[in-house]
Amino acid sequence: MRGSKPGERRGGRGPGTKNKRTVVREHEFAVAAATITMSLGEYAFEGNAHAFLMALYKDVRQPIELRIEAAKAAISYEKPRLAAVAAKVDRGMSYEALILKAVERVGKTLRQ
Repeated sequence: MRGSKPGERRGGRGPGTKNKRTVVREHEFAVAAATITMSLGEYAFEGNAHAFLMALYKDVRQPIELRIEAAKAAISYEKPRLAAVAAKVDRGMSYEALILKAVERVGKTLRQ
């Protein structure tokens, strides 16, 4: 009997194997990157985009405007954004009274 059994797979690309077009495109990108790097010679930057931005904003020889723009672009990769938090304050109570109230609650919890 010829052919595949039910559920059996024959031929074709295996899982995770790239197609011909992808392989060619990745090779072309690698060649282009190597060509650009070779043409830049000793001036080629070895790091990634974030490292490049860090190098710019930390370099005091650069104009301050450039350093500020580089810092603005890099900060989202270095520090998380703070979430807005709603504050609830009892009416008519000062901060001191609120702190004393919180301390009393903690004391009661520890005594139990």
